[in-house]
Parts: sequence; structure tokens; C-alpha cells
Amino acid sequence: MEKKTMKKKPLSISHHYCFLLSLFSIFTSTRSTASHNYADALTKSLIYFEAQRSGRLPYNQRVTWRDHSGLTDGVEQGVDLVGGYYDAGDHVKFGLPMAFTVTMLSWSIIDYGEYIAGAGELQHAMEAIKWGTDYFIKAHTSPNVLWAEVGDGYTDHYCWQRPEDMTTSRQAYKIDENNPGSDLAGETAAAMAAASIVFRKTNPHYSHMLLHHAQELFEFGDKYRGKYDGSIGVVKNYYTSVSGYNDELLWAAIWLYKATDNQRYLNYVIDNAHLLGGVGWSITEFSWDVKYAGIQVLVSQLLTDEKHTKHKGIIEQYQSKAEYYICSCLNKNNGTKNNAGFTPDGLIYIRQWNNMQYVSSGSFLTMVYSDILHKSNNKKLKCHGGDVTPQELFQFSKFQVDYILGSNPMNMSYLVGFGPTFPTRVHHRGASIVSYRENKGFIGCTEGYDNWYGSKDPNPNIVVGALVGGPNYNDEFFDQRGNYMQTEACTYNTAPLVGIFARLNDLQNTDLHASY
Repeated sequence: MEKKTMKKKPLSISHHYCFLLSLFSIFTSTRSTASHNYADALTKSLIYFEAQRSGRLPYNQRVTWRDHSGLTDGVEQGVDLVGGYYDAGDHVKFGLPMAFTVTMLSWSIIDYGEYIAGAGELQHAMEAIKWGTDYFIKAHTSPNVLWAEVGDGYTDHYCWQRPEDMTTSRQAYKIDENNPGSDLAGETAAAMAAASIVFRKTNPHYSHMLLHHAQELFEFGDKYRGKYDGSIGVVKNYYTSVSGYNDELLWAAIWLYKATDNQRYLNYVIDNAHLLGGVGWSITEFSWDVKYAGIQVLVSQLLTDEKHTKHKGIIEQYQSKAEYYICSCLNKNNGTKNNAGFTPDGLIYIRQWNNMQYVSSGSFLTMVYSDILHKSNNKKLKCHGGDVTPQELFQFSKFQVDYILGSNPMNMSYLVGFGPTFPTRVHHRGASIVSYRENKGFIGCTEGYDNWYGSKDPNPNIVVGALVGGPNYNDEFFDQRGNYMQTEACTYNTAPLVGIFARLNDLQNTDLHASY
């Protein structure tokens, strides 16, 4: 990802966009009934992950402008680290965002798998997950060793070339007992535990293998505590773990509980609720770094099962924090600082750099929570600014997704390749240079900058399904390759959309309000 630093403090945005009318009237207006081809959006969102593949590409690769790359990753360290995903428009393999991507893809299947299958995309979704988990299995070379990164942003960003031509450093970095990384170990454990649920019926041996790795990684992260960016300095300017590792330990534990039904993991979540911040942090974002809102929503799901009555008190505290996050997305908490920001047209706006990641993750959690309320006899969400029905919460999520797909002031789909108008100069090395399959002539490190980066022409290759950073605080978007805050896409942007697209497609094919 093209960045000098990941600043986590929200921008000081002018609140001129605090609407004279309630934001809720916008979300529930006729605009929210806009209809898009969600099946097409789902298909394209999954194609995107094939564009981000590193390693030897399979015979059924659908993104044909890509070819094999990174085939010697790990050789210098004597380990096979071929495979996995490039996180964005560059060629570093960052473990933390890659693992979060896989966790969110898995959660999409766990909660909305029947709808993904109904759209004929379950196999592609599972392939997207397995491309990541196959790599994690390789990267976890012993119980207390996890390879965290291949390549580094400093040398990578010096060059603008196709992944097939890479001449940059492929140095690999690891965490171990002496160089801990509880956040990375926890997120990778969560990803593998969640994926083990996905493969439980269709590939039980693989599912068991994933679960074994997840359990070892959780034990490693919990026993040898520390932030991974304290052990791996090269990651600090790209994916700094600002939130620390407490959230990832809880995140891993709740996913392991869902995967095993082992009371030990639930006890960890309950017993450490206060110590690790699960019921202490009130959060207005959910991202590759900050997992608390996701944990709180997952734990809230437990209330629908009577066997958890024993822990009802603590679980309800988690739920209270989950509802704080959901109410913040609706602008219904008390006080501006307790709510997410919004553009004038109603898009969630957290910060200027790659804001769409917060839109997709927030839309996913609000949709999941609308389902929780619906399963609780259509219970209403009680926010400071008023009660919210499951249907209204669902409409909020749909509104955000429809904005992404083109129902916005720019009439621009921010999902690349979807609809008549979408970004054509995505900040993406491979997409912006002639395909290796068309021209195998070597393109050097700076040659790409000289001949391709500054071009005003559209990219020769379309990164179908990529969700770019999106508009600014005023709903404006500038389609320029060098405008990486807005035009770069990341795997964790698209991942949460997979389940939402499938859910919306299913309702579109029946009655949009039938399930509510």
C-alpha cells in the first residue's frame, strides 16, 4: 500500500455536513431503494482477489493479464513463502492485512454462505480464502515462528514495475519467541480458525489442519506478548499496529470458540473482557488494525443461544459496546465525537486515506447486526438519538453499498469494472503497465515511472472488483494514478462486500422486505 504512515487519529473535519435533516431520513429515503446488479458485483468482487495473487498462478486463473510472480520468495531465508496476496497496488506481502482479508472473507461465507452459493459463487469465494490460508500454513513454520512479511515498502515503492518483473528486495521477516507479534499471530489465528469453519464439511482434513495452526498461533501470541511492529521495524510506516494486540487476542479467541465450541476459548473472552478492553473500548471504526467492534458484534451473536445464559452479564456488556459502534455509524450517539463522520451525501467518512475500507467494514457489521436484531424477535436497537428497527439498520447498510456502486453525486462506481463509470487510473502497478502476457519484454525498476506512471491514459488492464479509496469528505473524487489516497485499492476493502452483495442479491431476487 502506497503510504508513508497510517495515521489513526480521525481528521478534524468541518461539521458543515451535519445535516439540517436527520441523516436517517437520507438513509431511508427513496435513494435507499436504488437497485444495482448485486450478482454482478459479487462475481467481480471475487475476481479481484485473483488479480492480487502472488506465486504460481493456476490453470483456471480468470485475470489473464497477470502471470506468475514472487517464485523465489523465502529462498534467502530457506523457507517456501511463495503464494499469498499483494495487499494493494504494490508487491509487498504484509501479513496483518492479508490475514484480516481472509478473516472477513470467511465471515462472509459463515454468515451468508447460502446466498453466495445461491449466486453460484461459493467455489470462487472458498478459492479466495484458500489462496490465503495455503500461504499462512507455509508461513507458520513452527509453533512459535510466523513469517510476517515478504519485501519491504521502502525498496518496493522506489520502483514502478509489474510483479512479473520484480527486481526489488524480497527479504522476509518473522516473529518468534524473541521477537513477538501477538497482534499478527492473533489475526492469523483468527483467519485460520474462521477458515476452518468454511472448509469443515467440504474438506475436513484441511479444516483440521487450519484449526491446528490457529490454536498454536493463539498460544504463541498469548504467551509471548508484544506488538509485531516492535519486532519488525520495516512495517511501521505501512501497517503500524496502533491499537496494540489486545483486540487481536480476543478476536482470535472468539473465532476459536466458534470453530471448536471449546469452553476454554469462551472463558478467555469472558475472563479477559475488562483486562483486554473488550467491554472497555467504545469504537467508531472497524479495520485491519482495530478489531474491537468486530469482536463485540461476534460476542453479541452468542445471546441468541440459551447455552450462554451463564455469561449473559458480560456478553451484554460486549453487546452494549457493539451497539455503541452501530449507533455511531448511524450518527445516533450523543455528541459529535462519539459518531462516525459523514460526507454531505451520507457516506461514512473516517479519514482521507483509503476511506472506503471503513465503509465496507462498517456496512458489513451493520448488516450482521440487523440480522441479530431480526433473530431476536425484531428487537429494536436503542441509540441515544432514537430507536432503530432491523429494517432501518439494513437500509443503512444498503445505502452505503449502493453509494459504492454508483448511487452518489459523482455517478461513479467505486468498485472497479462495475457499471458504466468507474475509476480507470487505479494506483496499481500491474494494472497500469502493459500485460506481461502481451509483452514479456522486461520493464525495469524506474522504467515504469518513466513510461507508465505519469500517463494520463486509462490503465491498460482493469482491476475488476477492486474497491478504491473513494471520494473525499465532500463526495469528490479525482481519478488520477498519483492520487493514491483515493485511487489505490486494497484486499481488505473488497473482502467485507462479498457477503453483503450476496445478501442483497438474494433479497433482490425475492422480496426486499420479505425477511424483515
